[in-house]
Amino acid sequence: MSEYGTLQERVRCRSLLDRVMKPEETIQFFKDGMSLGWSGFTPAGYPKAVPIALADHVEKNNLQGKMRFSIFSGASVGAETEDRWATLDMIDRRWPYQTGKNIAAGINEGRIRMGDKHLSLFAQDLGYGFYTKDTQSGKLDLAIIEVSAITEDGGLVPTSSGGVIPEILMACDRIIVEVNLGQPSFEGMHDNIVCNTPPHRQVLHITRADSRIGTSYVPCDPAKIIAVVESRYRDNGRAFSEQDTTSEAIANHIIDFFTHEVKAGRLPKNLLPLQSGVGSIANAVIGGLAKGPFTNLSVYTEVLQDTMLDLIDSGKLDCASSCSLSLSKDEGFPRFFANMDKYSGKILLRPLAVSNAPEPIRRLGVIAMNTPVEIDIYAHANSTLVGGTRMINGIGGSGDFLRNGFLKIMHTPSSRPSKTDPNGITCVVPHCSHIDHTEHDLDCVVTEQGLADVRGMAPKERAKRIIEKCAHPDYKPILSEYLEIATKDCIARKVGHEPQLWDKAFKMQLNLAQNGTMKIKNWDVKIDLCE
Repeated sequence: MSEYGTLQERVRCRSLLDRVMKPEETIQFFKDGMSLGWSGFTPAGYPKAVPIALADHVEKNNLQGKMRFSIFSGASVGAETEDRWATLDMIDRRWPYQTGKNIAAGINEGRIRMGDKHLSLFAQDLGYGFYTKDTQSGKLDLAIIEVSAITEDGGLVPTSSGGVIPEILMACDRIIVEVNLGQPSFEGMHDNIVCNTPPHRQVLHITRADSRIGTSYVPCDPAKIIAVVESRYRDNGRAFSEQDTTSEAIANHIIDFFTHEVKAGRLPKNLLPLQSGVGSIANAVIGGLAKGPFTNLSVYTEVLQDTMLDLIDSGKLDCASSCSLSLSKDEGFPRFFANMDKYSGKILLRPLAVSNAPEPIRRLGVIAMNTPVEIDIYAHANSTLVGGTRMINGIGGSGDFLRNGFLKIMHTPSSRPSKTDPNGITCVVPHCSHIDHTEHDLDCVVTEQGLADVRGMAPKERAKRIIEKCAHPDYKPILSEYLEIATKDCIARKVGHEPQLWDKAFKMQLNLAQNGTMKIKNWDVKIDLCE
């Protein structure tokens, strides 16, 4: 018996107790080439017992490359599942976002087909059947859903994330349910609604971050459930870097900007609902707000990271709506479970189709804050591809919030180290090597150097402001020279609205690839040679 109860207590639909199996017994249901739906969003709320058992089976029986699947999940899941599957060559396709060294390698080596997608659109498109349109049934073949409990009529109570469970159930008729007894139940924390397909899609009546519009479970026909599996695995969680002077400086610039906007009357004293993306910088920004001057804050976001607990402990956060608890394994989750009564009263977990829906984001006036790979002088941003070709994780939900928010902010270090130069990579470039977010979607760019508020500015004005406020000192003269050369040339040719010289625009990225630094000596077309 678990300290968190028994399977019989969690599975209140008694007829399903006849379908209880060990993880190894579910291997019979999996066939090569299947399309699978997984619960989970970031390393939270994802199935573990069955995927681990299947990986063990493949490894033990030398079936690498002989049992390959398409995985559709809300976002990334734990490395012990999808990253291990990638190592065993068990993944053919992966939508829409992933995390892990081995799965990223498989994608970039061409062994795994990945599709990147705005997360709000992925959720609805999965439910519409767009990703299974070429299969014989037109549906997912099998789904694995982690739950805290199953209600009397078969409703599924999710664990630490909402993900795309409603859409998976729309697209799949055979469900394996993992009931997680290794952690307390999340029943009562969720607000689920199944979005209808057009033309009957309903209005989302969310007027506050803590508005409840649905149920604590996702409705499910018990006849679809082919197996119930007991799990005791906890979420693998997300690792964070220690807060450093760079992330603290970024946080301080943002807080100063908010203070200015409140004084100017463009923000209320308690701001507007906050969205913060994944990663260490986003975590540090929320941590800065926990120490900042603002109170009665609210959050409407897709992930809650460790410092969100700091914000609750500070007494400055009234409520938080999210799709996932994206906490760290060794600190965040243990801290949450040790104080679950306090934290759960402030947190509402929603399915992805609601947490990232443009409608409530626009209505609530969400302040969106996300971290790019690079940003260019005109405020285009790259969130996904290093060098324009190497996939990192995916666009995630950044576009959902940056396109629809009240204020759209991107924060990044001004530079990053290369192998040979501690400031060898500038995160402010003439032109992004890949563009996920256009100049039309961003209001502010922030680095540890400063904050560039580019609202209401024409392109050349934006460029000067971003270079002045955000570029690393080593790169300011280089970028300024580029802007001057490009402006003079383009104006002379009467094409100078947003000056770019395509024979020079990517020279910094090319120099990095060849010489290990983006510090170029001049803007001649020829790439500098190492001395």
